[in-house]
This record gives sequence, C-alpha cells and structure tokens, in this order.
Amino acid sequence: MLKAKKNNSIVLFRDKKVRRHWDDDQELWYFSIVDVIEILTESPRPRKYWHALKTKLREEGSEVSQELGRLKLKSQDGKMRMTDVADTETLLRLIQSVPSKKAEPLKLWLAKVGYQRIEETEDPELAFDRAMRTYFKKGYSKEWINQRLKTIEVRKELTDQWQERGVTEGLEFAILTDEITKTWSGKSTKAYKKFKGLKKQNLRDNMTNLELILNTLAEASTTVISKKQKPKGLAQNKKVARKGGGVAKKARVEVEKQVGESIISSKSAKELQSSNLKKLANRRV
Repeated sequence: MLKAKKNNSIVLFRDKKVRRHWDDDQELWYFSIVDVIEILTESPRPRKYWHALKTKLREEGSEVSQELGRLKLKSQDGKMRMTDVADTETLLRLIQSVPSKKAEPLKLWLAKVGYQRIEETEDPELAFDRAMRTYFKKGYSKEWINQRLKTIEVRKELTDQWQERGVTEGLEFAILTDEITKTWSGKSTKAYKKFKGLKKQNLRDNMTNLELILNTLAEASTTVISKKQKPKGLAQNKKVARKGGGVAKKARVEVEKQVGESIISSKSAKELQSSNLKKLANRRV
C-alpha cells in the first residue's frame, strides 16, 4: 500500500508538469500516469484517454495494469485527490502502449529523473549542486543562491523538529510557517505573496538576500527554541514559532531603524533576475 504523507514534488518535461512521489520504504519514484498521458497524447481529456487505455490493458491481462498504484496528489484545484501512479520501470513499459512521437524523448527524460533521488540519497551534495545550477540558469546571483540553499538546509532541520514534536505535515506545517512569517515580517504568507504580486510561485524564490537571511534566522531560532522547550502538538508549537519569528523581527526593526525604510521588498524573482543581468552587463561594458 502506497502512502503519500510526504516527498511529493513536480518535475518538468518541456514545460509540462509531471507530479511524482518518493517512497522512502521502496526507494522509488511514483509518477502521475495521467500527467504522462497528457504529454504523450496532447489530448484535451487525458483522464478519459487513460481510463480507456487502462481498461484495454486489464482486458488483455497486461502485467503493466497489475503494477499500478494509487496515491493522493495535489490536483489543479489545489485539492489532494487519488491519482493512478506507476514507478519508473512500469511507466517506461506503459509508454510503449501509446503511439506518440514524444515516446522516445520522454523515456530518456524519465530514465534520468526517475533515478535522481536514489543518487541524491547516496550523495546529498548532488541535490544541492542541481539546485545551484537551476537557480544560476534563472539569473540569480551566486550570493543569493548560496543564501537560498542555506534556507533549504535550515527548513529541513525545522520540519524534522516539527515532526518529532507531533506536528502533522501539510496543513499544520503551513499554519506554523505562516505564524513565523507573520511574526517577523508583519505579513501573513498570503499577504506577503500578494505584496510581491505572486500566485503559485515560491515565496522564498522571490525574496531579496536580506529577506532570506531574516527568514532563515526566524526558522533557525524556532528550531533551537523547540529543541530546548520540547513543545507538543500544534498549540504549543505555535507559541514557539512566534518566539522564533520574534528573534528575526527584532533584527528587522533594528536594520530598518538604521536604513530608514522597510526592508520588506515588493520585488519578485523576475525583477531580481533582471537586476542581476543588468549588473553583469554593466561589468562587461
């Protein structure tokens, strides 16, 4: 029985999203079949196409149909819905059943991303190297990238601590994150994203260096306080989250006192990237 309690992510094939889930017990990636079918067929109704194909495979007694699983993955409306999934090997065999000119490039892509996590589990530096290359291609500065990677490390330590303290991943993680953000920045996560003109984009990917530093301070402080006070459940962890956020708030207020203006920036990732590219161009002139 597959469990989708964590490790869900999205990968891109030629700008098309494919949802996937990492199963720690089996050490396998499971991919959303309907996402792959949509890429292969370019059908406006990929679910209907997949339903017909699945029925055909079962009637034929195909071994592929016996290797399918079901997991709750986030749908386009933001809700977690049961979705047919398959591991890399099964999906490669399934692609053979769909006539498509994209079959070969998709199989090559799948073979690559399907085994990424296994390599990164054995050598965690690979994940950071890949993230660094991705951010660099998007135009971020080396200084920003280093700080962003640090936030990932600090965030992982915090979420591990939350799990030990009896906090449930998903909604409760989001509630505590919002508490930290609201305390140090004066804005809820939703308000912060609206201020920057964001929708589904990652808030941290759209923070300035200083915003990232303060957010990291808030989360690192929350982790340290949590380890010391050992809160239990959501209510106690919310109090600790406010204390951790309060540490970063004091730092923010002090910096703003010195510079005479708010350091909560409305700049988005695109503006940050544009600014970095202009700086590089000016250096070359």
